[in-house]
Amino acid sequence: MPEGQAETASAFGPKTKEECRGSVPRMTIGDRYVDSCLPVDRYQMTVTNADTTRRGLKARHAQMIALGGTIGTGLFVGSGGQLARGGPAFIVVAYILLAIFVYFVLTAISEVAVYLPVNGGTMSYIGHRYVSNSLGFAMGYLYWYSLGILVPYEITAAAVVIDYWNSPINIAVWITIFIVVIVGLNLLPVSFYGESEFWFASLKVLLLLGLFILTIILFWGGGPDQHGILGFHYWKDPGATNVYLETGTTGRFLAFLITLVSGAFAFTFAPELLIVCSAEMENPRRNLPKAANIYFFRLVFFYVGCVFAIGLIWVGAKASAFTVGIQNAGIKVLPSIINAVILMSAWSSGNSFLYMSSRSLYSLAVAGNAPKMFARCSKRGVPYPAVIASSLFCALAYLNCANTSAVVFEWFVNLTNTSGFISWMCCCIIYIRFRMACKAQGITGRDLPYHSFLQPWGAWAALVFFTFLLLINGFNVFWPEYWSASSFLTAYIGLPIFLAIYLTHRMIYRSDKWAFAPDQVDLTTGLDEALAQDNPNPEKKGWKALLRRAFT
Repeated sequence: MPEGQAETASAFGPKTKEECRGSVPRMTIGDRYVDSCLPVDRYQMTVTNADTTRRGLKARHAQMIALGGTIGTGLFVGSGGQLARGGPAFIVVAYILLAIFVYFVLTAISEVAVYLPVNGGTMSYIGHRYVSNSLGFAMGYLYWYSLGILVPYEITAAAVVIDYWNSPINIAVWITIFIVVIVGLNLLPVSFYGESEFWFASLKVLLLLGLFILTIILFWGGGPDQHGILGFHYWKDPGATNVYLETGTTGRFLAFLITLVSGAFAFTFAPELLIVCSAEMENPRRNLPKAANIYFFRLVFFYVGCVFAIGLIWVGAKASAFTVGIQNAGIKVLPSIINAVILMSAWSSGNSFLYMSSRSLYSLAVAGNAPKMFARCSKRGVPYPAVIASSLFCALAYLNCANTSAVVFEWFVNLTNTSGFISWMCCCIIYIRFRMACKAQGITGRDLPYHSFLQPWGAWAALVFFTFLLLINGFNVFWPEYWSASSFLTAYIGLPIFLAIYLTHRMIYRSDKWAFAPDQVDLTTGLDEALAQDNPNPEKKGWKALLRRAFT
């Protein structure tokens, strides 16, 4: 812990005009000057300029990562099980609700991150700076282990997809190949990560567009083995909604709840990816708002549109619902092509999750909350010790060699669902405290480079909604037929782990306040540097520029 870590925010609070008298201001916000007299940010005191990450993500990288960065097997494969449990109507309603509240979280954290983007910035850094040291500490480790676990989850889900081909090759060989590719990409400079994600995300977007077109064809009976129009056949037989655990109205309500809880996994940590990318993004104050705006279309078009489409063509759960539905329609070869792209999606999502996990560990080390060795970076800005340490979680994927893919898949879903809900709750708390600090220090919405009309009411609504989902996560384990110690632990152990980390830090640094006073929150340190890096770069005009904007 660097010296002064346990101090309150007053030690590094905003500089007033009187304190900055005699220096040349660069910008005025409210009644304060933002200039070179600002103190050095404690969060960046432990590293030199040579040991920091680099801003190597271009605007097109950020925008495509926003569209498809974490669209993975949780959507392509996991949605099949959700459809079987809840039915086509419940899964659509559940995804609409989730999309709305996830967008509330995204606009909230984007507003905070765009105000002051810094190298190595993550949501744990933002929590450390605007709420308390203990919250930042607990969030940092939550992200590190949860995102690390998501990498073998994607590999596990890929194993489910490979089972479609009945491959004679031992699953351990495929797991090893996936791990080598994912870790190798993360050891390259961030520009390579951005470029690979650009093309991976492009493939996912093209796949979804193609599947939507194919769904329309199958809807009107265009499949080789179809006899007549498919229409809303599966909404009528077996029905638009299912029952779960109980019969009647209670069973339908429980079916909707299980669909809502399990459906959240497809969205897990997706908004946070944009914030992590902003730390290594060119012109983040200009490009992050664009990426955030694009994200709305991703939520509505890709997530909701995808589950609506699979509800039209299939009712069961095996491999990918798209794959089985197309196979039943008598279309040859295409299911294998779709499965191949879904495998690429697993690589892509695993790549993104390892990137986020390693940056979380790097951010912890920079703050003095993890060994300093993890703050080391290569000459090209890659925190290779943090990448290697985070890669150790990949070994969990070998559990597939002793258990069925489906069982391990469910373990990871339950465990990371809890972490995702906790993260979104913390994000809402951070935003609420940030707005309180802005109000106390005379900063209005006009002073912010990005502000959503949905806030702050969206953050309050999302906080209540995700608290509710956290409490009911794994509710089915309380029915005798679903009870097991492993299911109960994976469903709820995330909350006591997070609280244990947070309260341990609070006990060690008991002199810290539970939360910084709004008028003492540091809203200025490093802002002049962010403004200096903010290069407007007006967009070029002409037919080439129009084509570029149309396709990116």
